[in-house]
Amino acid sequence: MTITLDSLDGVMAAVGTQLGHTEWMRMEQDRIQRFADATDDQQWIHVDPLRAADGPFGACIAHGYLTLSLASRFLPELARFERLKMGINYGCEAVRFPAPVKVGSRLRGRGELLSAELIKGDGVQVTIRITVEIEGQEKPACVVNTISRLYFE
Repeated sequence: MTITLDSLDGVMAAVGTQLGHTEWMRMEQDRIQRFADATDDQQWIHVDPLRAADGPFGACIAHGYLTLSLASRFLPELARFERLKMGINYGCEAVRFPAPVKVGSRLRGRGELLSAELIKGDGVQVTIRITVEIEGQEKPACVVNTISRLYFE
């Protein structure tokens, strides 16, 4: 589901809206390795399938920050902001990693528009909670409140 918002008033009225779910995506070892290469985090629980098979999780797991970075992928699938002059990623708060993401797991994002407040310069600061769900598991992989600043035409 994607909600489309195109004005300050529309955003303000949507506070409290459940944004639904994104499509499922699979966490593959190749994506984990590319993230390890980009961040220089080559810890064996992420990049050594043989050693990780005997480790605490029974397989390689995705980096927590890789899982967090999926918020950038999931946000536009959950909310579309039209008639924008500019949108800025302002930050994140309350980041948690309740469960590890094993290689091969399927993930999706679930969203909720938590708050919106008018800011100087005819903009709105929007907080959207993204919950990264793991198929077949009760605990999510990541929960994060994303903060964006939006300036409409």
